[in-house]
Amino acid sequence: MLDWKKLINKERLKKSKLKDDRNEFESDYGRIIYSPALRRMHDKTQVFPLTTDDNIHSRLTHSNEVMSLGYTFGLKLSKSELIQKKTGLQEVELLRILPVLLQNICLIHDIGNAPFGHFGETIVSDYFKNLKGKKNKSFLKLSEHQQRDFLYYDGNAQGLRVITKLQYLDNPFGLNLTLGTLASYLKYPNYENINKVKEEKLKKIGRLLKQKEIECSKHGVFYSEIKYFEKIVDECGLKVKDKIVRHPLCYLMEAADSIAYLCMDMEDGFNKNIYGIKDIEDEFSRSKGEIAEEIISICRNSYYDDNTKIVNIRIKLIGHLVQLAFTNFEKNLKKIEIGTYNQELIKDDPNKIYKALESFSSKIFKSREINYLESTGHSVFTGLLDFYIEFLFHDNEKYVKRAKHLISRSIIECAIEENLLTIGDVKFEKMLKSLRKDVSTFKKKGPEKARDLEKEAEKIKQHKAKFGELKTSYEVLFENQQMRPLTVLEESELKRLRFEIRGIINPDFDDLNEYYKFRVILDFISGMTDQFAVAHYQKISGQKIN
Repeated sequence: MLDWKKLINKERLKKSKLKDDRNEFESDYGRIIYSPALRRMHDKTQVFPLTTDDNIHSRLTHSNEVMSLGYTFGLKLSKSELIQKKTGLQEVELLRILPVLLQNICLIHDIGNAPFGHFGETIVSDYFKNLKGKKNKSFLKLSEHQQRDFLYYDGNAQGLRVITKLQYLDNPFGLNLTLGTLASYLKYPNYENINKVKEEKLKKIGRLLKQKEIECSKHGVFYSEIKYFEKIVDECGLKVKDKIVRHPLCYLMEAADSIAYLCMDMEDGFNKNIYGIKDIEDEFSRSKGEIAEEIISICRNSYYDDNTKIVNIRIKLIGHLVQLAFTNFEKNLKKIEIGTYNQELIKDDPNKIYKALESFSSKIFKSREINYLESTGHSVFTGLLDFYIEFLFHDNEKYVKRAKHLISRSIIECAIEENLLTIGDVKFEKMLKSLRKDVSTFKKKGPEKARDLEKEAEKIKQHKAKFGELKTSYEVLFENQQMRPLTVLEESELKRLRFEIRGIINPDFDDLNEYYKFRVILDFISGMTDQFAVAHYQKISGQKIN
């Protein structure tokens, strides 16, 4: 059984002290709201890519609506006697924790989404499956898990990377959110047991997957974030026996997301004239239950105009689905806590109201406008991947140099920071190996040149020894900051050590291994807004000069 005191863990990956009147989760909200990654969501697709219609949802407006619903769930949780008993906290105490925590994870639930909506994920996965099929030598050097990061690319896993690392401030901790927030964010807490992969493996031996686990629906954690993931799981107690389970609050975040996008997709489709009120009435006429009757009544109300009707329909549906989700959450909490509840809260519904709403989403995605725009997105995304993979893995360093200078420096710096000490070890070993080979060659031709090379090798050994000393001190302080807040002097010393290490090894993109080079490419492209991706592609493909 899960321990709720651990689930609302207020500690951070990098320990720090609060400096104002906010609690840790309120501080998380400030960190999120000012982050560039959140800001960029204003020009990322929710349903209609590259739309100029201000009435249609962007990824940011959708996230704000999800946040509103998450806050509502937090208020309900705080009043719940069941949750008060599990946490050992009273309503007044919970009101400053659960509504804010749910607000936070709902706001960032799509922060890792690529341009052009969820179709962007499909583009990436298909692209790398083709790359593997072509036996790309750089991609084939990756381990099985590393390859899965690209073959089963998912915005949730990218989001974990965004919030823990890519909001780069000279350290690999990103926004450094609380462990409780990070654990609640993890919609798919797995990195090797994806249902799809399990199905494929069983199919090869003539067997079927008996039970699909909801937390394994997608590839939820990249290779690059495994250490953070394991710490989150351990510190928040997400392991039940040998199974890693979802944080319970994640089910409510998922419900808030589904309620928001299903109801607002329906409204967006109406505003785009893809269907009308009569179509909505007809659809709910096929549904059962009191809520369906209420929707039909609104559709037939002759005193409302159509715009008033669609807003009232949305309000009625949201209220119904929020209550349905929360009732199911409390009723099934024991199953949720042991990881045996394998469905969405709003889909646990005998009347299947979500099915009626899904039918409107289906109509939208069949529309000609969506297909035109998604085809544009495919051309742009594929073109960007083609360009950067060809140039950054090119044998001619002139190609590499031109492409890497187009990529945001902070993204490259983040990858370097993750691998700083490893880069140093590898770089010195390569230099010494190369010099030893040269010394051996020149000894046969003439001792004078060989002596010069031996002196050069000695200098490199001295630099390596100095690097080793700095590395040891750096590792101690780096580990300490994950166990306690560093003093001002320790913070200063850590910065000095980092500066000297970088001065000795002079790390750059070229020092990254194949996995992190692919990682940088995807970090850069997935972080683009829709409009920036189009403009950037037009420039590098020669379609546009300025």
